[in-house]
Amino acid sequence: MTATPAPLRLRWLGRVAYPDALALQHALWRGSGDYLLLLEHPHVYTLGVRARREHVLPAAFESGAAIVKADRGGDVTYHGPGQIVGYPILDLPMGPGAVPAHVHRIEQLVIDVLGDLGVPDAGRLEEYPGVWVGVSGPDPRKICAIGVRVARGRTMHGLALNVEPDLEMFANIVPCGIPDKPVTSLAAEGVRVSMHEVVDLMAARALQLLPTTKAGEREVERYDAAWPAASVPGAGAHQVPGQDSDQVPAPVAGADAIPVEMRSLGRRLAASGVDLSASIGIRERKPAWLRAPVKITPRSIGLRSMVRELGLVTVCEEAGCPNLSECWADGTATFMINGERCTRACGFCLVDTRHPLALDEDEPEHVAEAVARLGLAHAVITAVARDDLPDGGASAFVATIEAIRRRSPGTAIEVLIPDCRGDAAALRTIFDARPEVLNHNVETVLRLQRAVRPSASYARSLSVLARAKSAGLVTKSGIILGMGETEPEVLATLADLQSVGVDIVTIGQYLRPSARHLPVARWWTPEEFGRLAEAGRAMGLAHVEASPLTRSSYHAREAAGRATAGPGIAGARSLEVTAS
Repeated sequence: MTATPAPLRLRWLGRVAYPDALALQHALWRGSGDYLLLLEHPHVYTLGVRARREHVLPAAFESGAAIVKADRGGDVTYHGPGQIVGYPILDLPMGPGAVPAHVHRIEQLVIDVLGDLGVPDAGRLEEYPGVWVGVSGPDPRKICAIGVRVARGRTMHGLALNVEPDLEMFANIVPCGIPDKPVTSLAAEGVRVSMHEVVDLMAARALQLLPTTKAGEREVERYDAAWPAASVPGAGAHQVPGQDSDQVPAPVAGADAIPVEMRSLGRRLAASGVDLSASIGIRERKPAWLRAPVKITPRSIGLRSMVRELGLVTVCEEAGCPNLSECWADGTATFMINGERCTRACGFCLVDTRHPLALDEDEPEHVAEAVARLGLAHAVITAVARDDLPDGGASAFVATIEAIRRRSPGTAIEVLIPDCRGDAAALRTIFDARPEVLNHNVETVLRLQRAVRPSASYARSLSVLARAKSAGLVTKSGIILGMGETEPEVLATLADLQSVGVDIVTIGQYLRPSARHLPVARWWTPEEFGRLAEAGRAMGLAHVEASPLTRSSYHAREAAGRATAGPGIAGARSLEVTAS
């Protein structure tokens, strides 16, 4: 029996910072499988490997745009809002002419999309790369830049098609090193079209990017970040764009039937395709499989006393974890560092979001003392998000890791970190401390990111995990179910995590902590969790911990032990020092 060919995975990621997109590309390039990432960048000038510095004019440094080096071919170009950037990460059978043929396929996809839009006279100029309009006239204008990199039979980088960017930004550089040819856009050529419509056309032709020998019976697996309703052709206020009809509910309702204090959250959910009218009421009785038994033992009482004595904060209490009783009775707890107040307001989380207080300088030593008192061999450390701090709280992770290692040198350490706003230096600070496991949660599927955690990003989370894997760390991530996602979306998320090198994934059921938080869309059954775990392992994930009551640090020691064979990880009691 012939196996079904793997799909070409197309992801519309929305707006993504260039360094995050580059880290994600590198991770996918190191892996396997074919991807097409489509996105926008914030204002940035990128310099290819053959870029000449004099092509970056003085005005570029005063424009507010970032200026970064890229490892693609070509000279300097601009990326920004209103421009669709496409990054095909594909296996490319190598041989004579393979790379020019790849570039030709990218150009042809754009030429065909322009033809679909009725743009006349679009094509190539023999002496210049990219796609141009007015090619048969005296004044050809560049509408799409092309820059690629191919190494070890895998491709990176790709195209930048101008839909409606600020063309004045191109005046600050010599675009692509071509001083005598203007840059244009669809809008400048009189074609008024939304980004969403152009992405739809690219998706319809995406298989053209594959070499003929690879296309075969391939399909395009497409998932999108939520689009603003105004960008969706013919959509109502709550239409879900960019998804197959059997993957997500299309029209949604109930946004106006929720309490006033939840209206902003409700609008985000509705724009993401969640039918609020079908949500489960907060007073509705939970299924039997979600009723965690309560255990009060001398050990749990003693652990609570120690937490109070040392002035520590447990995420067990702050986030209302359903496993608190089980874990505390077993002598494990989940501690937050960097205080108890988070600078983000994720829709699922109970942690305090008032203005954060100053850091407690003694906190790392107190955590280390707790680890030592309990005689733990596996400690899990987390923190609230601290966007108010220059390094996002990274230095406190390092201080805590160092304190634990001074007091308990045999203890393996797992950290569950925020994204540090994608700051490479802050993340590298944590990576250089060499925790045994690096955990960062993606939390939900791509479509629901903006609704569930509006201050974060799916692409950024994948990039954090990608950078950690590149640093040689064991990586881990988690997903919460029951907020409006579908099973195909969850499987696609597992595939994305596996593709960037994640080793361990946790999957659990969302439980609404209060009426002000995200409603529960549905209860996932234990059988469904089992099916997801099996699918994740079949994809190549080293370990998947999936059950209704699974949380990020639930059975953390056991999960790490199954995913790795290193000493100090398996076979020891654990303190889960974890956070939101």
